[in-house]
Amino acid sequence: MSFIQYRKQNDVLGTVNRGNPADSGLCTLCESDCKGKCETWLSSLVGRKLLYPRNFGHVTAGSANVVALGVGYHALRIQGYAYDATGLPPGMTDSPDDCVFPRVDVTTEFGREVKTKCRVPIMTGALGSTFVAAKYWDSFAIGAALCGFPIVVGENVVGVDRGSKFKDGRVVESPEMDRRVNSFLRYYDGYGAIIVQMNVEDTRNGVAQYLIEKFGDKVILELKWGQGAKDIGGEIQVTDIEYARFLKDRGYIVDPDPYDPIAEAAYRSGALRSFARHSRLGATNLHSPEDVYEDFMNSIDFFRKLGYKRISLKTGAYGLEALALALRCAADAKLDLLTIDGAGGGTGMSPWNMMEYWGIPSLHLHAKTYEYCQVLKQRGIQPPDISLGGGFGREDHIFKALALCAPYTKLVCMGRAMMIPGFLGSNIEGVLRPERREAVNGNWDSLPPSVTAIGQKPEEIFAAWETVKAKVGAEEMKNIPFGAVAVCCLVDKLVAGLQQLMAGARRFSLSAICREDLMAANRETAEVTGIPFMLDAQNDKALEVLKK
Repeated sequence: MSFIQYRKQNDVLGTVNRGNPADSGLCTLCESDCKGKCETWLSSLVGRKLLYPRNFGHVTAGSANVVALGVGYHALRIQGYAYDATGLPPGMTDSPDDCVFPRVDVTTEFGREVKTKCRVPIMTGALGSTFVAAKYWDSFAIGAALCGFPIVVGENVVGVDRGSKFKDGRVVESPEMDRRVNSFLRYYDGYGAIIVQMNVEDTRNGVAQYLIEKFGDKVILELKWGQGAKDIGGEIQVTDIEYARFLKDRGYIVDPDPYDPIAEAAYRSGALRSFARHSRLGATNLHSPEDVYEDFMNSIDFFRKLGYKRISLKTGAYGLEALALALRCAADAKLDLLTIDGAGGGTGMSPWNMMEYWGIPSLHLHAKTYEYCQVLKQRGIQPPDISLGGGFGREDHIFKALALCAPYTKLVCMGRAMMIPGFLGSNIEGVLRPERREAVNGNWDSLPPSVTAIGQKPEEIFAAWETVKAKVGAEEMKNIPFGAVAVCCLVDKLVAGLQQLMAGARRFSLSAICREDLMAANRETAEVTGIPFMLDAQNDKALEVLKK
């Protein structure tokens, strides 16, 4: 694969990356106190305005359209068509007065027997026991509820919660889990969902029983096989030896052992400054695909008997056998969603070289996902509804992921990108509402020029302010975190950009998007994906036109 150097600066949009940019457009290391201004950061303030070149009326802009090197989503191009209108939603005609991009329907739904409706085809990655997830949760969850897309409570939330109480080895009280779920449900209006992830420790702690007893069918349960960032269990870092011992007593693996006298001496002397808490690997006692399949189906039967009507599965960038096994298990168990996260996904704490070099990159893994779904379909087995994840941050990423695995892809999982507006809004709120600074975990003492260039007041700074205000009411706005408003700004840009791409492809609803809407920018990508090279795509139809 050819090495790809992504641009740190986009003069046309007026954006710049502080660090090295990844394929998602985000810096490889995204800091919560960042003062700007990558494309996602700035979109979290100005919304759809960032779809266009800056300084209109004083400039012209032209794309370099450089040759795409290597295999990745960057090497897929989106088709545009000169005629027709497909996927018209009810009540829409093919009149040019009707077929305008704001009328493109981007709503979606997923689920086998119980359908979950979403206003936009995105979901968050799993936001679990990392402190970043906890600190900015209200912004993430309220933003998701207001926009109508699913948000995932990641693994280990109950286990690391010092306020959790247990009886006979099972959790009976978890203030942090309650906060996570209720924060979303307060503004939930029938679109989106709150999904709670389960790993080995969560299962042992009886988290599934706790959730069903407390929240009933309001929660979707997600079983976790893996993620794109690493192939070991979830990790966090703690700096307090007493908290490290608490976590070890809760049953977690803590490295180094906080009860080891040598580790304690190193901690007291200042040489050892942190401890890493790890989760366990799942399925180590299973030794064949048949074992995994049987164990999985038994687990699903157990959760169904508890009362769960909606269950999903998340798997990571493992080899192709594991991908096929996840698809088959999800299909046979009639799961509501299967999230497939490719290498290139991000997290707050994964071994860096593991992130760099393990697993199958997103495009390769997702291309095989489509191929295997077709195998299931040809055998008369209905493939599961799918969410694709792993390095997505822009509207073109959403379109490409939906098209690559169409018609099976219902959602695109966006992890780090959907966290940036939470950081940014909280930093702004901490300055403009100093009494709230600690509560929202604001990092700034004053607004930087990157923000004051846009405005001084929240009504000026956030493009979606009035939209959110119209939805919740002027009085309720005092309870809406600025980070949630920033989420709405970003989603507004993503939705408008997606609608424009879909209109150009003459697809006026998501179900109309298909693989033929993509072209490969190089032959290597064409070989990996089965998407034709751009000079081959439609060439047969072109010759038919010329020969008539």
